[in-house]
Amino acid sequence: ALGLESGGGLVQTGGSLTLSCSGSGYTGSESTMGWFRQFPGQPREFVAAIRWTGGTTRYSDSVKGRGTVSLNKAKNTVTLLLNSMKSEDTAVYFCSAGDGIAVSNMTFASSYRYWGQGTRVTVSS
Repeated sequence: ALGLESGGGLVQTGGSLTLSCSGSGYTGSESTMGWFRQFPGQPREFVAAIRWTGGTTRYSDSVKGRGTVSLNKAKNTVTLLLNSMKSEDTAVYFCSAGDGIAVSNMTFASSYRYWGQGTRVTVSS
């Protein structure tokens, strides 16, 4: 499994959240790092992803414009920043990694081989 996600917890509506995940041992030049979230009783939902080489990003419509995914290659970590948090952002968030993922497949959970254990995020007023 990937390194544990960090940064989850309770966030106020309208606030910001930063999630981080270590990809040490699971990332290389052909890697893509992704963030997914899961609501109770639902499959994992794509949030954002970034390619290790080139930095191509993809965002779900639900976070587009208020989310930023970035890499720290020196620390081998991927970070997700979400602004203007809403109650519907409440979920368990997972980071993921995979190799050789085509840009067109970055949004599919099945494209990723490695997963973190998830961190719970609760948005409350």
